[in-house]
Amino acid sequence: MGVERGPRRKALVIGGSLTGMLAAAALAETMEVTVVERHEMPHGPLPRQGAPQARHAHLLWSGGARAIEELVPGATERLLAAGARHIAVPRDLVVLTSGGWLTRFPERQYFLACTRDLVDWVVRDLVGRKARVRTLPGHAAVGLRGTTTQVTGALVRGGRREETVEADLVVDASGRASAMPRWLDRLGLAAVRTDVVDSGLGYASRLFHAPPGLGDFPAINVQADPRQPVPGLNGTILPVEDGRWLVTLSGTRGGRPGGDAAAFEDFARSLRHPVIGDLVSRATPLTEVTVSHSTANRRRRYERMRVWPEGLVVLGDALATYNPLYGHGMSVAARHALLLRGQVARNPGPGLARRVQRAAARATDAAWALAGTQDLRYPGAEGRSPGPLGALMTGYTDRLMHAATHRRGASHALVDVLSLSAGQAAVLRPDVLATVLNPVRQEPPQEPPFTEEERSLMISLFTRR
Repeated sequence: MGVERGPRRKALVIGGSLTGMLAAAALAETMEVTVVERHEMPHGPLPRQGAPQARHAHLLWSGGARAIEELVPGATERLLAAGARHIAVPRDLVVLTSGGWLTRFPERQYFLACTRDLVDWVVRDLVGRKARVRTLPGHAAVGLRGTTTQVTGALVRGGRREETVEADLVVDASGRASAMPRWLDRLGLAAVRTDVVDSGLGYASRLFHAPPGLGDFPAINVQADPRQPVPGLNGTILPVEDGRWLVTLSGTRGGRPGGDAAAFEDFARSLRHPVIGDLVSRATPLTEVTVSHSTANRRRRYERMRVWPEGLVVLGDALATYNPLYGHGMSVAARHALLLRGQVARNPGPGLARRVQRAAARATDAAWALAGTQDLRYPGAEGRSPGPLGALMTGYTDRLMHAATHRRGASHALVDVLSLSAGQAAVLRPDVLATVLNPVRQEPPQEPPFTEEERSLMISLFTRR
């Protein structure tokens, strides 16, 4: 006779976002998963209601791409087949950092460049095919069920009908608009501490068809220098599928770009180098300009709450949001889902929710530290001062950025941390410390480090009638 098995445990994921679908993939290995999403979920790489930030440039750093591939095997191949670009870093990236133009050393890390709609669709499609995952579009979670010590499900509204969906584990993946603080208050839990750093950043993005011959051009990024007491202006040309460029411009408080298409090119030329404006002038606009001002860094410290209920986990943007400039949101979400899978597999017993929440907080630290400390340096930024240790690290980071422009070891450490492939300790290794604190003084080049072939293409582009 076989051994009779008990009923499979159930999970409820709130939000059909990238975080939500990855969390579903993580849990489907051991649980029956229901995903509720208040909006309809498009069939294909199309805009999804409730994700306005999708119109701006997104990077899927290698640390996040590897996590997604582990959770959803075949995702990388699908993305590349659909036109996503593998951008070798720093080889295929022309970037002006605060320390100067970065030398294009051979590939150390990478990111996948494509539209956010494509990433969402590929993951949503692959996860939705799993037998243990069901999705309920048009259904919104409106509250939790349970007590201060145990969450047992959520109240879900679909049309005019409300019902309680019971679950052994509820995952909040509803994004930056998460209602979790209110729901916890209703259960009788103390208010969560929320940290906010707001540089007043505004974004403006537009899709272009790349000029003839430049569809495979490197990604280009011109960054602000936070050491200067002026608004920080930034710009990115991100090559995406179908021979298009997604161009995103941004500025902190006092320097935000507007939605006027006629002013888009002029703003691009006002950056620390005009290369983005020059290239945009020869590209063909495909859309109007999309503007967003919801860019504050916000972190809810659920891991520090004295009491945390069993059966509840908060991940992704519902836990922490970052200035999109650094491109960490998707990658952090993927790492959250991966650690969720690991915790559930290793020790699904009492204390699981607390362990996951603390692990997610640790996985958030690097992205939070980078965004928070840099954003506080701009005029009018709002947030808590980093203190003496933070100021010391800020000074070290400035020297690291300069060393990374021309020293391979410093460059490797920097891109390892930026790509979330290594922790912050990587930039404090003895060999990196020696390079940064005793640098070989070398002035970075004044012009972008294009290859000879790329320069020829640009000369041809600007001499055409």
